Formats: sequence, C-alpha cells, structure tokens
Amino acid sequence: MMTASFLRHVNVGGEAMGDADQERVRVIARKYPWRDQTGKTIDFLSEDEVRNLTIRAGTLTPDERQIINHHIEVTIQMLEALPWPKHLTNVPEYAGGHHERMDGKGYPRGLTREQMSVQARCMGIADIFEALTAKDRPYKKGKTLTESLTILGKLKLGGHVDPDLFDVFMWDKIYEKYARQFLDPEQIDSVDLGKIPGYIPPPAP
Repeated sequence: MMTASFLRHVNVGGEAMGDADQERVRVIARKYPWRDQTGKTIDFLSEDEVRNLTIRAGTLTPDERQIINHHIEVTIQMLEALPWPKHLTNVPEYAGGHHERMDGKGYPRGLTREQMSVQARCMGIADIFEALTAKDRPYKKGKTLTESLTILGKLKLGGHVDPDLFDVFMWDKIYEKYARQFLDPEQIDSVDLGKIPGYIPPPAP
C-alpha cells in the first residue's frame, strides 16, 4: 500500500492495529523531513500525529480513553446519590457494571463474573452490541450484524463478556429483534452462525 493510502487507512482507526503497521507509521514520520518557514528541519509527522496514528485499538489515545472511562465513575456516583425506591435500589450496580469484564480486567472496579449480577452482565453485552451497530456516532459507521457479532464473539472468547449470556443472545436471535427496530437495512446482512467466533449451537430440546 502506498504511503498516502496507508496513512489514510490508519487514520480511520479500527478494532486492532498490529506492531508492523505501528512501526511503519514511525518510519514514515522520520523518512520525509521538511523545513519550516524558519529553516528548521521537522519530521514529516509530529509526535502527536504519530501518537494518534498508532492507536492499537479504536480511535482514542490513552489520555482520551482515560477521560472517557471516567464517565462510568460519574454515572455510579450520580445514581448512588438518588433516592431509589426499594425495587430499584440495584439500578446503580446494573448501570455501573457495563464496562466490567468477566475476567476482572474491566473498569471502574475490576469486578469478576462472580462478583456481578446477571443484570449487570446483560448490560455489558447490550452496551457493546449497541455501540458496534450505532449509526449516529460521528467517528465511525454502524457495523453490520456479521461484523458486530464477530467482534462480540471474540470478546466472549477473550473473557470480556459473559459466555452463557452470549449464547442466549445468539440462540434467541436477540440481535435480529434489535436490528428490525433500530438498524438500517444495509446493516442487516445474512449471518453465517458457523463463522461467528465462540458460537456453539443450542442444546437439543
């Protein structure tokens, strides 16, 4: 891929960026030096540009992600301060757990699967699927069902989402029900379940 095309490609951001592509950006940064108005020699790409073009996953730098991650702490603080009626007292835990992971590597509290309620674990899957398919985000296009389920399946295998709830999500075709209500027709493709990572057929009745 030509240099210009490569930089345009990595500038979009994505689910993963390999070491080789990151190193290529760093090489390009130094390969085409230029002189500014004062005659000073400057690298083709600034340190800030290199930092933004070598993000390993997604489109946020570590500093930006830290800011984004803070939103869940604020959410929990706000919800815990509200006078919930008795039957809704667990809402802060449900809403506050959607960025936790089953392996304890999530945030903000690093909870494991055993420390989370089923409702909070459901919220984790729902939040990820909605974010992947959302078509109203200024920084990305909404993904198709196949793209979204492929990523969600990889997250199941990686200990990110609850594996049992992922199976129920797939077996009951909850993704199709959501798609009919909220997705554009071009996002609703034909899903080959056999190619979805982590998918297992439902047990025989």
